Amino acid sequence: MANRKQEERHIRKLSKTGGGSMYVTLPIEQVRELGWKKDQKVVVEKRGQTFTIRDWKEKA
Repeated sequence: MANRKQEERHIRKLSKTGGGSMYVTLPIEQVRELGWKKDQKVVVEKRGQTFTIRDWKEKA
């Protein structure tokens, strides 16, 4: 991928899967900082006009 200007690094676009769901890619630097791995479960919550993505924790 080509290097982006610093202010454009966090701008992403929505893409569509074959089944009709939408997805957005996350900046790899931030995913690494969080220690997230491929196939890890996350929770996506909508709050007004904002989405929050956080690590999923299994209830004990």
